[in-house]
Amino acid sequence: MSVLDQIFEKAKRNPQRVVFPEALNEKMMQAAYEAGTEGYIIPILVGNEDEIQNAIQERGYNKEVFRVMDMQNETYRSFLIEKYIALPETRLKEKALNRRMQDALQFAMVMQAVDEADVTFAGIDYTTGDVLLAGQMIIGLKPGITTISSIGLCDIPGYEGSEGSLLAIGDSAVCTNPNAEQLASIAISACDTVKSLLDWEPRCACVCYSTLGSGQGELIDKVAEAVKIANELRPDLAIDGEFQLDAAINPVVARKKVNRDSKVAGKANVMIWPDLNVGNVAVKLIQQFGHADAYGPMLQGFNKVVCDCSRSAPVSEIKGNIVISAVRAAGEK
Repeated sequence: MSVLDQIFEKAKRNPQRVVFPEALNEKMMQAAYEAGTEGYIIPILVGNEDEIQNAIQERGYNKEVFRVMDMQNETYRSFLIEKYIALPETRLKEKALNRRMQDALQFAMVMQAVDEADVTFAGIDYTTGDVLLAGQMIIGLKPGITTISSIGLCDIPGYEGSEGSLLAIGDSAVCTNPNAEQLASIAISACDTVKSLLDWEPRCACVCYSTLGSGQGELIDKVAEAVKIANELRPDLAIDGEFQLDAAINPVVARKKVNRDSKVAGKANVMIWPDLNVGNVAVKLIQQFGHADAYGPMLQGFNKVVCDCSRSAPVSEIKGNIVISAVRAAGEK
């Protein structure tokens, strides 16, 4: 059974409520419908109820699969606003929140914030920037996290690591040039993501071109400082470095290069790149030369699971990312 098959099985055992603010988008509605029909999620469509119901009928879908939330329903809107402004550390007041809720994405995130939904899923009609900004304003960041980032899951044929052919990597998509504090946040978020999605005990390596001082430079100093910060913030997690990539995943190399005890060296299952240049090139190398399947990128760092999919993604990929998101949400409860 492939890793994606295992994730789909987990989703079916505990379907989560996924809210879709791009309800009328044809690809999004189809992916939501397929995921809902097959029992992986409970899809919630947000927007104008009449328009959504007409689209459901025109496209030949069973309307019973969906829950439809009408943004013009003043009673429900008032209910959401009342619950949201009562949350601790809420930055938005009633009038400002009411204005923002004219937008379907922010309406959906308010639903999620007050536990009317478990996941917000968007990214076709809304840009990545739209999703990130709305998520930071409405959902907020997890305690101790300073930046939004992403993680991907690679299934690499022929790779024999501590989790078989699987390796989690980040950030390869969002944070361009993180400082030490942000890099620590990325590592912490990545550990939490793999625990919720895969039930792994994360062993997280922060990598660069040096292993424990074998090289010198500002980039190395940044990675070493990030490891120190991450360990101070989350001593419960196994986050170590700085390591070169081979010392992180190869036990033979680790025994030669790492001259101290480490829970991570030689057996890392989570790899954290020093910046986006390295991360983007690395994932392309893994895909092109390693012929790997790469799932993601998955946004991380928000208080709750928020997803941004690729606009060019086919329905099958969107559906897969919806299911992955639902499993993450279930795992974080």
